[in-house]
Amino acid sequence: MNVPTNLPLQSLNGVIERITFYNEENGYTVARFVPEGKSYTVTVIGNLMDASVGESLALQGIWTNHPTHGRQFEIKKFTIQLPATVEGIRKYLGSGLIKGIGPVTAKRIVDYFGLDTLDVIENDIARLNQVDGVGGKRIEIIQKGWAEQKQIKEVMMFLSSHGVSTALAVKIYKQYGDGALNILKNEPYRLARDIYGIGFLTADKIARALGMKEDDPARIEAGVEYVLAKFIDDGHVFAERGALVDEAREALGAQDVQVNAAIDRLALQEQVVIEDDDVTALSTRVVGTMGAGTSQAVYLTPFHIAEKNTAKRLVELKNNRSTRLADFRQVSWDKAWNWLITQSPNHLTLKQQDAVRLALTEKVSILTGGPGTGKTTTVRAIIQLLKAKHKTFKLAAPTGRAAKRLSEATGEQAQTLHRLLEFKPFEHKKFLRDRDNPLDADLIIIDETSMIDLLLMNALLKAIDLTSHVLFVGDPDQLPSVGAGNVLKDMLASQVIPAVALDVIFRQDETSLIVTNAHRINRGEMPLFRDDARDFFLFQEEEPELAAKRIVELVTSRIPNRFRLNGVADVQVLSPMHRGQAGVGELNTLLQNALNPPAQGKRETRHGSRTFRVGDKVLQTRNNYDKQIFNGDLGRVVEIDFEEQTVDIDFDGARVLYEFSELDELVHAFAMSVHKSQGSEYRAVVLPILTQHYLLLQRNLLYTAVTRAKQLVVLVGNKKAIWMAVRNNKIAQRNTRLAERLQTTDGRRQGDAPRKRRAEYRAEGAN
Repeated sequence: MNVPTNLPLQSLNGVIERITFYNEENGYTVARFVPEGKSYTVTVIGNLMDASVGESLALQGIWTNHPTHGRQFEIKKFTIQLPATVEGIRKYLGSGLIKGIGPVTAKRIVDYFGLDTLDVIENDIARLNQVDGVGGKRIEIIQKGWAEQKQIKEVMMFLSSHGVSTALAVKIYKQYGDGALNILKNEPYRLARDIYGIGFLTADKIARALGMKEDDPARIEAGVEYVLAKFIDDGHVFAERGALVDEAREALGAQDVQVNAAIDRLALQEQVVIEDDDVTALSTRVVGTMGAGTSQAVYLTPFHIAEKNTAKRLVELKNNRSTRLADFRQVSWDKAWNWLITQSPNHLTLKQQDAVRLALTEKVSILTGGPGTGKTTTVRAIIQLLKAKHKTFKLAAPTGRAAKRLSEATGEQAQTLHRLLEFKPFEHKKFLRDRDNPLDADLIIIDETSMIDLLLMNALLKAIDLTSHVLFVGDPDQLPSVGAGNVLKDMLASQVIPAVALDVIFRQDETSLIVTNAHRINRGEMPLFRDDARDFFLFQEEEPELAAKRIVELVTSRIPNRFRLNGVADVQVLSPMHRGQAGVGELNTLLQNALNPPAQGKRETRHGSRTFRVGDKVLQTRNNYDKQIFNGDLGRVVEIDFEEQTVDIDFDGARVLYEFSELDELVHAFAMSVHKSQGSEYRAVVLPILTQHYLLLQRNLLYTAVTRAKQLVVLVGNKKAIWMAVRNNKIAQRNTRLAERLQTTDGRRQGDAPRKRRAEYRAEGAN
């Protein structure tokens, strides 16, 4: 709707009654607003910067008439005021704004002090002990929360003209304390480095508003780091210099010469490493311009160190002849196989025998295979032989869910990699296990290796003693790690590490289609859909909106009724896309409303555009080392405390408290992306697969989704989209040099063979 821009601004004072819509990305808000002195509500729209229910606002704007929604007040400017009515004060204090005061305590305090409430809190807070249930400890919490909130309001008002939300203002204050305003004014780009949830774009917006010029060297350097970090977020270990310059030029509105100069300055500061194309000599340039015909790689320094050290350590382990398992170099393997037959009904194939022998005689080895090919049987056989020789072993996997699966499959204790490495969030070195304090085990078995990113692999290898053996187990046809790198595929591509690939399918019966179809998909064949199928189904839908409705019906009624499965605990909806009507975001909204609707007495709190409710299934979206909860961990909301401003999440029995300001680390998990499902297994998987998803329809994505299911797979979409995914074997190329470093470090590189191989990878990714 077009509104004249020259209309005089009108004023409207009052209190936010309810927020009906909030867009995290731009702050656009739709709210019900009680005008001062009135009992009715009006609709206000515009950027309200995440203002809270109960807050009193002085608005300036214009009245408009929307053809569907009627009369609305369109906000152009606003200021926050302290509420002036008893009801306004009660809502203000009860909104969770002040730590220590929830709705119940707010009512007691306001009932007692009335309009004097805020003056009492500000000037004579000790009088709160006159209120029932408010003791000395509670008063201390309220006093601290009130003082914090005043500081946060200062920061917030400073940021208001830059469209930064209240939630981020809270984070900025908590990060920098009373020095927050000084840092905002003098070092705005620190925000992008120091605070999760504030990227370069937000910091740049603040800096530019404060007068920083577009071509300021500090801005260009921060922008280059931001663009390079985006490459990392996409899974790359480095950016080719030309591509980095192109991306940074577009993002910053800068010239090539300015970007190149910034890259060289960052290299001098050791923030980045510039490396020439010829990895044979492992040559590293600290500064310099790009030579003719040379394609330079630009790394953030930690990733360059990690890639070099990973290659070096793998080769050191592989070639070190000292071994804790010397007994197995003298063993009679025919006797070993015969003995295993007496211990287990499963006879090992020749390839499984090769894998067992490799793990026990080679210092580093890899075991790969798809579902049902006998990886677990092979690992159990290795463990049996280790026990027979009284040797020690440790089992680990990247995530808690993957570790739990490994433990259930082997009957032995398994740990997450972070627990194995004894992660300590407040220690300087983070991992207590390293070269100086290595793991004490004869053999270390790592499952779901495809999920391990470069930085975590580097930390793991540091902690493995040179006399120990290590076996990496995984499926290279699954999606690569969420973090940067493609470690398992690079190790295999280098042909430096001994490896066995299992390809005979065992875990299969005539009435089950899950394993059969997983392998068909992996071979580029259409999955089978049979009338008598009992565990693999297709519900045909063409339109995303209808597919989304069908998914809600399946999860809430059809699957629970037919298969006796719980729609929240047992069924996981996966989607190729985040956006759209059949994307993760919209599906989560629909499924939350259907599976865990609001109810009288059920607590909930809003953070940005999300409402978190007791009973919600949630997903951690970043590694939080302080809480020891990691990207991809699944939990359930069990309690919301308005007075303490905390949300209690149960992660598989581990209870973790989140402050309200930390809720941007969580998203709902009634639906999640296929990538986030790696390493997990669910009783039932429901997957929308539509032609609208064509940009992300890939064979390894469909394969990964199907192999997450133990009991049931339900696809919702159409066969054309399935065929598009099955035949698209393009693997998104990740910029890594680990395979080449392994070959070079091991002395195997001859001429330009690895460079040729890299060219072949690129060609494969383009076909």
